[in-house]
Amino acid sequence: MRQQASAFSPASVGNVGVGFDILGHVIEGVGDTVTVRRIDAADVRISAIRGATVDLPLDAPGNTAGAALISLREALALPFGFEVEIEKGIPLGSGMGGSAASCVAALVAANALLDAPLTREQLYPHALVGEAVASGGKHGDNLGPMLLGGLVLSTAERLVRIPVPDHWHSLLVHPEAILETRRARAALQGAYELKAFVAQSANLALVLAGCHAGDAMLVRDGLRDVLVEPRRAPLIAGFDAVKRAALDAGALGASISGAGPSVFAWFESRGEAEAATPAVQAAFASAGFDSQAWVSPINATGAELLSAH
Repeated sequence: MRQQASAFSPASVGNVGVGFDILGHVIEGVGDTVTVRRIDAADVRISAIRGATVDLPLDAPGNTAGAALISLREALALPFGFEVEIEKGIPLGSGMGGSAASCVAALVAANALLDAPLTREQLYPHALVGEAVASGGKHGDNLGPMLLGGLVLSTAERLVRIPVPDHWHSLLVHPEAILETRRARAALQGAYELKAFVAQSANLALVLAGCHAGDAMLVRDGLRDVLVEPRRAPLIAGFDAVKRAALDAGALGASISGAGPSVFAWFESRGEAEAATPAVQAAFASAGFDSQAWVSPINATGAELLSAH
């Protein structure tokens, strides 16, 4: 019987602009690694968190990974518990799904220690419980793609993988700044006009249809967030110039990744995404921020089991 397992979950782009709280895709090259051990005690313990620039809760119910594993234990009535070590690779408050990545990696590792492992879809409800600890709500736009890989539509109960041409790539640029998810969500309070909802629904439909058909023009027409971006953009210094740099470089669209301050842009090829990177980073530099950048296929791999023994 396996006693210890480690798993890696990549970062993600939540919302993808037009799919607030329901649409996301993974980004390869950066993520969190979690090691889980079976213990005799019937509880969940966080023994270490490394790589974080601020203190994160070691109290399991207040930690995204801990809360997810508590949910898993209780649902399956497991007679054993878990001890967890987290290695953070995703910057906190970055809009790159850091809280979700720890949660998903913990579940994938713990799942390998079960006598009857669950499917990724069956892990999803427990991931939602973990994500709610950090964001205050059960939304799966980061969780779905981490569990399944690629671009995923995540509703309250279902995960739907959206086909995307393999040559389409995403550029993700993270400025050296922190924007807390709860603050970014607070900016969305207030009334919205019905026409904004209609426009956003049309744009989401265009993006999904374009992905299914491999039609870049449909995506180019639809990848415009008219609902959330206008309220969050003022929280991100230099955002307008950063977005303009991506669009001028030929992006299909660009917007805020998750709650921000990271910005993503879609391109039809890796070469175009890589060529756009210096200009996008220069725009952040003009606003006073150093930045990190990753170019990734939109169809990148989701969370992976690294070892189990």
